[in-house]
Amino acid sequence: MKIKITKPDNILFEGDVKLVQLPGTGGKFEILENHAPIISTLESGDIRIVLPDDTEQTYPIRGGVVKGQQNDFMLLVQ
Repeated sequence: MKIKITKPDNILFEGDVKLVQLPGTGGKFEILENHAPIISTLESGDIRIVLPDDTEQTYPIRGGVVKGQQNDFMLLVQ
């Protein structure tokens, strides 16, 4: 699935991932391939992504939103 993590002044990440773990306002949650359509708010914490080669990357955020469907997700973060 494809994700794009964008801050107001730059793009943090754009590409294919196997999994993304997010700090939702109701607690952490994960998005995997073929996830149902979603719009959710995010709170301070870390975004963790797992790339197709099983390497992981982490991005600290102060909040934001996630929106996506059909294996294409956009994260707008601070």
